[in-house]
Amino acid sequence: MEREIEKYLATWKGSLNRKPLIIRGARQVGKTYSVEKFAGANYRYFLKVDLEQDRNIHSVFETMQPEQIINELSVLHQVPVEDENTLFFIDEIQACPKAIAALRYFYEQRPGLHVICAGSLLDHTLNEIQYSMPVGRIEFAYMYPLSFSEFLAAIGEDGLVQYINDFSFAGLFSEAVHKRILELLRLYFFIGGMPESIDYYIETKDLTGIEKIHSNLITSIEYDFSKYGTRKQQEHLKDVLRYVTNNVGKKVKYVNVNRSASSALLKDAFLKLEMSRIVHLVRHTRSTTVPLSQMQDNDVFKPVFFDIGVLNHIAGIKLTDIDNLVTSFEGVHAEQFVFQEFLATSEPFIGQKLHYWIREAKNSNAEIDCLYQVGNNIYPIEIKAGKRGKLKSLHVFLAEKHKDTGIRFNTDTPSVGKGFTARVNLPGREELTYNLISLPIYLAGILRSIVIQ
Repeated sequence: MEREIEKYLATWKGSLNRKPLIIRGARQVGKTYSVEKFAGANYRYFLKVDLEQDRNIHSVFETMQPEQIINELSVLHQVPVEDENTLFFIDEIQACPKAIAALRYFYEQRPGLHVICAGSLLDHTLNEIQYSMPVGRIEFAYMYPLSFSEFLAAIGEDGLVQYINDFSFAGLFSEAVHKRILELLRLYFFIGGMPESIDYYIETKDLTGIEKIHSNLITSIEYDFSKYGTRKQQEHLKDVLRYVTNNVGKKVKYVNVNRSASSALLKDAFLKLEMSRIVHLVRHTRSTTVPLSQMQDNDVFKPVFFDIGVLNHIAGIKLTDIDNLVTSFEGVHAEQFVFQEFLATSEPFIGQKLHYWIREAKNSNAEIDCLYQVGNNIYPIEIKAGKRGKLKSLHVFLAEKHKDTGIRFNTDTPSVGKGFTARVNLPGREELTYNLISLPIYLAGILRSIVIQ
């Protein structure tokens, strides 16, 4: 299957200032597959080592000498190493911190050799590494489960991908195409974006077998918990994992996670899952200008899961009758999907951060699902599960922050409305005039291009 990151890897290969590249992402999002596919199409030789699977070769990196490292690995794996013609791939590099430190010397002493690394628990290692980090001598790329457009392409719906990418308010929008995309969107909600699940569906069209794939993935994730600390800490991680699946898009209240555990321990569990890229934390910010992080509150956040399909599996939603499956999870699906799209379609070299806004005031509480940056402009976004829904919080935000444009995602066809009016209950202001960009949620992945039209 085609992945967007392959285009980024091609750009990296041709860069004049190419550095060793580390690809970061959760388990089984397709990092190894994409690198192997890229190597096969672009290099004469491919030298791959897996530092988690073969710990005997950790000693090779003790020297920190690129020539010696490469010579030994070339002999061991019987793969010639030629500058520009060989891709050297270090998989699961987090298992050997010295290998990370050695990347500095590959950049300085062997710049002609193309080096890519990957790992699923890299953030933990990078946070705790005791060796000198090769700052300025490596670069990062971020990888996520397949986006909705990647999913459509994988199942052979290239025409719909092109239709979405070509969207413009100036053109006509087909109700029939809209309905078809929504049908496939619902399928994506339950299959999710994990490559193995999608590949299995393509081969079999069997949804029940996907449940087994999701179950095995969760087992491997929980197995990783043993690497995070004491048995009690592992129990907190499981508590948080289960809590997240039932509270996507809701402000975290530690008492609802585990009444007997301290908030400090539970917060640590959230942060560990964030570093594992299993959970993404959408942090509250009071800022309405760039950078959004300048008034970010690290203690107030809401969680989203790394994959919508796996989320449904943990929540116990069965796939036996997907066409007639309507659950109380509809709002969760909508918000999870939009945030997952924002992550999956962001530039690979950007570690995308997510933000939202809340106002807690007497008789005037409000919450904006997401604050989204395009250029140096910030847009408030409301996410609705159906075609309709009140926009009270959006009105409060626009009025209080003196903004004139809001964005709504729902399941209706797209529209732009200008000069809408709304009543607001704010001191010194009773009425708001604003513009509203309303989009079907499946256009979340191209929001940036829509806004700048």
